[in-house]
Amino acid sequence: MNNAAQTKPAEAGQWGKDVRSDLHVSIEPRDTGGVEIGLESRVAPYYGNAILAQARDVLEALEVRHARIAIHDEGALPFVISARIEGAARRAGLASGEHALPDPVAVRAASPRDRLRRSRLYLPGSEPKYFVNAALYDPDAIILDLEDSVHPAEKDLARILVRNTLRAVSFGACERMVRINQLPLGLEDLAEVVPQSPDLILIPKVETAEQVVAVDLVIAQVKAGCGLERPTWLMPILESAVGVENAFHIVRASPNIVALTIGLEDYTADLGVAKTSEGRESLYARLRIVNAAKAAGVQAIDSVFGDVADTEGLRRWGEASRGLGFEGMGCIHPGQISVIHAAFAPSQAEIAKSLKIVAAVAAAQQRGRGGGSRGSEMIDPPVVERAKKLVERARAMGKIQ
Repeated sequence: MNNAAQTKPAEAGQWGKDVRSDLHVSIEPRDTGGVEIGLESRVAPYYGNAILAQARDVLEALEVRHARIAIHDEGALPFVISARIEGAARRAGLASGEHALPDPVAVRAASPRDRLRRSRLYLPGSEPKYFVNAALYDPDAIILDLEDSVHPAEKDLARILVRNTLRAVSFGACERMVRINQLPLGLEDLAEVVPQSPDLILIPKVETAEQVVAVDLVIAQVKAGCGLERPTWLMPILESAVGVENAFHIVRASPNIVALTIGLEDYTADLGVAKTSEGRESLYARLRIVNAAKAAGVQAIDSVFGDVADTEGLRRWGEASRGLGFEGMGCIHPGQISVIHAAFAPSQAEIAKSLKIVAAVAAAQQRGRGGGSRGSEMIDPPVVERAKKLVERARAMGKIQ
């Protein structure tokens, strides 16, 4: 029986004419009378019974025995319905410690630590309308974001929704990333999302190696508790002058770090300067990120380009970013993905030159020589190493068959 002294009316989710793929749930706990559910939905003639049946199943899993529930549906899929009902129940003081997990989809093989990360598409963790079709735009990764894109009052609900999304939505070949909240709140996110096998956790606003160690420890504890052996990679985000100065110590804090990135909105705010499309004000910091990442043997990943309408500016930024040594960047709109992929791809001329260098060295080695040459030009070992890396990256991008 619900204890009225410990419960209260609560709600979760969104509804209205501009809302889609979501639903609003309000719960009024009571001591007796069983569960009473009211439903409003434009698709009630077709799916009303299914929605009501799922709602009862979720409430039973959460051990909610007595409550009055009102549901306003705006085309929500089952994993969203479960998340919203559970969120409202938790806020009402019901279902403490209980979960209503959707059926899992098959999760693809774990990400290799050096996989392509040219683009990562941010998806607000409180907006289910963006989730299902995100993979159609072919980003290298999707980020289910629990931090800046989620209102502080919605953090608890977004955490449940992101958990269900990881469990129920297939993102195809995309790497599945989650940006947790700034510590210490972010440590609470891990208990919900890590059991659902995200490939990578983004740690925002990192300033010390100890913050990375704390995240790594909690992830290990959660995985041990659920018997999960799949690797969970880390990508710290440096967003302050202190973080940038500590870049090398941070990137060496855990063997699970596979990339290092920077958040330029917060960094330039910390400096007290305007963020520009040329990036002169952040050049020092971005070079520090690249150098620290390369020194630690991980990927350097650039920030997002905030002006969605400026495609030409994005292209210039991406090409300059690649020239600095970055291997990818974030994006906030699907229209940026193809531009980013083109900007970070080697040109045909670069590929042809690198292939010739690799071939010349291979021919020299077959003749018993240690080096190679192109015409009258000797090929130094660093040139060979750079050519091999470019060829490998071009092959991974599908530029070389």
